[in-house]
Amino acid sequence: MKKQSNLWKLMGYAGKHRILTYLSWALSVISALVALVPFWYIWRIVRDVLAVAPDFAQAGNIARYGWSAVLSAVISVVVYIGALMCSHLSAFRVASNIRKELMGHIASLPLGVTEKYGSGSLRRIVNTSSAATENYLTHRLPDKAGAIATPIGLLVLLLAFDWRLGLLSLIPVVLGFLIMMKMTGVGMEQKMREYQNALSAMSNEAVEYVRGIPVVKTFGQTIFSFKRFRAAIDNYEKWVIAYTKALRLPMMFYTTAINGVFACLIAGGILLSTGAYAPGVLF
Repeated sequence: MKKQSNLWKLMGYAGKHRILTYLSWALSVISALVALVPFWYIWRIVRDVLAVAPDFAQAGNIARYGWSAVLSAVISVVVYIGALMCSHLSAFRVASNIRKELMGHIASLPLGVTEKYGSGSLRRIVNTSSAATENYLTHRLPDKAGAIATPIGLLVLLLAFDWRLGLLSLIPVVLGFLIMMKMTGVGMEQKMREYQNALSAMSNEAVEYVRGIPVVKTFGQTIFSFKRFRAAIDNYEKWVIAYTKALRLPMMFYTTAINGVFACLIAGGILLSTGAYAPGVLF
């Protein structure tokens, strides 16, 4: 039997309200796509202005495009509010049903179990576990759906504006992703694990050192008498420096690639627009 996912289990607590969760995802996607519509109208404004230059009075649709962009932005906000309302209603029902089921289970347990853990501890478990689902269902899932839709919509807009500039702008992004994959690869995963282990060891030894401060004061010893603490600090320093040096060049190339989008677009725009508009508009 296939194991159910955690999300599917949560939807079981939502009951008939689960449809609101799915509706919030759809509304979040619609909001993300509508939020890109103003860029379409801005592009049309720029296109019309350049098409009639230098006689800019000929561009008569600028006001209509501008108000359409504002209306699109307002619609995007309203739709997103609707998505959050749906997700909150569903999340509240999930939290309520989780609390009811937990309290019903606790009530069926022997009295000794309650005395073992204490009523305060059990209350904290019930409230914390149910409240932890709220942020996940109300914000993370709808925002995740919108975050997936936004790059797709941007890609469509880039290719619709000018497929040549669209492809040109994707080159630095692809390079940035490749560099980021290099930074988060298997080798870096091992270094990060070693770094976290060194940090944990230093923190543990620091606690032991603080506990031993009375001994230090009594016998006049120094920090160097705590060889394990000193070794933990040296080990942490070693891995921090190694981790930083390993990421120095990849991070430099990543920043250059991402910020290089503007340079590529400016250069490509100048080359592709040469002679396309009236003299004096661009040059």
